[in-house]
Amino acid sequence: MATPSDARTFPDDFVWGSATASYQIEGGATEGGRGPSIWDTFSHTPGKTLNGDTGDVADDHFHRWREDVRHIADLGLDAYRFSIAWPRVQPGGSGDFNPEGIQFYSDLLDALLEAGVKPVVTLYHWDLPQELEDAGGWTNRATAEAFAVYARRMAEEFGDRVDVWTTLNEPWCTALLGYGSGVHAPGISDPVAALTAIHHLNLAHGLAVREIRDVVGASAKVSITLNLHVVRPDDPSSDLDLDAKRKADEIANDSFLGPLLEGAYPVGLRERTASLTDWSFVRDGDLEIVKQPLTVLGVNYYSTARARAWSGEGERQQADGHKNSAGTPWIGAEDVEFLPQPGPWTAMGWNIEPAGLTDLLLEMHERYPGLPLMVTENGAAFDDEVTVTDGVARVHDPLRVGYLHDHVEALGRARDKGVDVRGYFAWSLLDNFEWAYGYDRRFGIIRVDYETQERIWKDSAHWYRRLVATGTLPAVTDVEPR
Repeated sequence: MATPSDARTFPDDFVWGSATASYQIEGGATEGGRGPSIWDTFSHTPGKTLNGDTGDVADDHFHRWREDVRHIADLGLDAYRFSIAWPRVQPGGSGDFNPEGIQFYSDLLDALLEAGVKPVVTLYHWDLPQELEDAGGWTNRATAEAFAVYARRMAEEFGDRVDVWTTLNEPWCTALLGYGSGVHAPGISDPVAALTAIHHLNLAHGLAVREIRDVVGASAKVSITLNLHVVRPDDPSSDLDLDAKRKADEIANDSFLGPLLEGAYPVGLRERTASLTDWSFVRDGDLEIVKQPLTVLGVNYYSTARARAWSGEGERQQADGHKNSAGTPWIGAEDVEFLPQPGPWTAMGWNIEPAGLTDLLLEMHERYPGLPLMVTENGAAFDDEVTVTDGVARVHDPLRVGYLHDHVEALGRARDKGVDVRGYFAWSLLDNFEWAYGYDRRFGIIRVDYETQERIWKDSAHWYRRLVATGTLPAVTDVEPR
């Protein structure tokens, strides 16, 4: 179908990509010298993941990466964002590195470059070596120091082949879901542990950036990816609801943006958590280390949240988009409740609101003018069905195509208003292990049959290929193979 002549267009240097994460796709959990990670331990613990699913095999990318690179090349992607599994290259998180694991990523990088695809490498996408967790994990300052050693070695091995280095992916999830609510690995529910983890993750970022630039040079492109929450006050005219939003923002966003870009933690957060900790884990000189110049800030966006002040009466509503547990990720905001959102929703139960992406990008632009942005994850899980016509398997996923279309348009509206957004990465390249939801939720633009490992392009992949090739937003019906 022809694209309307007034369709939105993007400049030639705009980066189109897709993204994955090591534990979600690689499999090969005990192969090639890989050591165990916290997600191996967590997923093998009964009751922690849906259906008891694990990432032992996942998409078998460890063995099928050449095929996956061909899909990346056929999509015409400018860039591919993937993560290195720390326990694959350094099984214990300290000590000896694993040559076989390093070779795996070296071969992947070479194949991407040969295909004309820029590698965007994330050093940490949640799969912490279990040995480090046994010693305290991100509550232990030594983990941040170990991360710097690991980052330096990766820069030494791959520095001339990586386009952008991303230190951490969504450290909010690592700290607040891993150590606060406990719904992610390592499954701890301890507010002090969560706050401590926030700082050590921030410190790890700063230390890693210094090591990468020391090896690669000052011109090294460095980034961090944050899942910044878009929190709406239930009643914008209510001072109580506006204060509820502020409290949520401080633990969700400012506990990272503040130290990373401003060199300070939110005063309000520190005051509200003073009864829990004196924040002595923040040592003299730490914030100078944390606040390193960024080449670009990665922004992950999926949905919005609606907050209001909780009266203290009745059950506190917790429709924040995350799994409920006895613990809470909203430390210092326990008197805030999150209300159900109007639809439509994805299979994750997340509301679909493209305008939230526009608002988020505008807010970042106004708050940090001059800082380039990149949407490093955006996508949706829906219940896909495979149909076979004349022996050809297809997955018609109009809801996902519509989701991607409307969010790319929302990004374009932010650019119209002067926001320096330089790229967009669709989540995800492949259906994969969706953390605590196992294999029940499918985000990929390429379907994976987990029994046979067959890859099938969904309509969204054909649509995205057209967008990448033309730089012009296709109609949602432009999904035929080309």
